[in-house]
Amino acid sequence: MVEARVVVRTGVGLHARPAAMLVQEAARHSGCQVSIEHGGRKADAKSILQVLGLGVRDGEEVTIRVEGEAEEEVLAALVHLFGEGLER
Repeated sequence: MVEARVVVRTGVGLHARPAAMLVQEAARHSGCQVSIEHGGRKADAKSILQVLGLGVRDGEEVTIRVEGEAEEEVLAALVHLFGEGLER
């Protein structure tokens, strides 16, 4: 298992569009379990309802955890998404 902490910088937090982008990227990696944690709560990053349920606001930190096939590469892709790819 690998993990990374990232700060959400979308202007709206992990609301509808950014959350959907995260879920789509996580779902592309069927050989891995991907979770996101915020405020002591954990969500399956492949579930839009669970991700939205975390209520992550802009500027807050989340922890991404990946376990499974090519976990290092999957984690790098998700960290990159948070750094440059989520809509503002």
